Amino acid sequence: MKRETGTAPSEVNAEAPKAGGGCMFERTTRQIKISVQPAFLADQSAPDNNHFFWAYTVLIENGGLETVQLRARYWRIIDANGRTIEVKGAGVIGQQPILRPGETFEYKSGTPLETPSGLMLGAYQMQTADGEAFQVDIPVFPLDSPHEIRRMH
Repeated sequence: MKRETGTAPSEVNAEAPKAGGGCMFERTTRQIKISVQPAFLADQSAPDNNHFFWAYTVLIENGGLETVQLRARYWRIIDANGRTIEVKGAGVIGQQPILRPGETFEYKSGTPLETPSGLMLGAYQMQTADGEAFQVDIPVFPLDSPHEIRRMH
């Protein structure tokens, strides 16, 4: 089983402590399982300045019989006010990993918001060894901080 970890220099400290979380969100498409674990990073946030930062760890598992390559990513990041940021690009953290059957690839990244909560969702564009392109959905996952005020009605 191959496991690779990478962190883009401008993204997040891979050793950052996990706070307020630990929940894993999973989605499987065509036997490619995507697991995401978000964590609020209090030490990289400044709530008084409307700056809230989350790290997230993504594990991609190839449970199928074909070798696949992650070619591109698409993310939608939505804050508590409904403001949406779209992120598109080649690969993840500067890589386009190839996963043979049974192999995994793990990476860490992060995102800031101007609100104390939000959510993320997206998809990876994958390609088989014979050139067939297909989309793998990333599960929707919440970005919740301890600074979110929840009211019961």
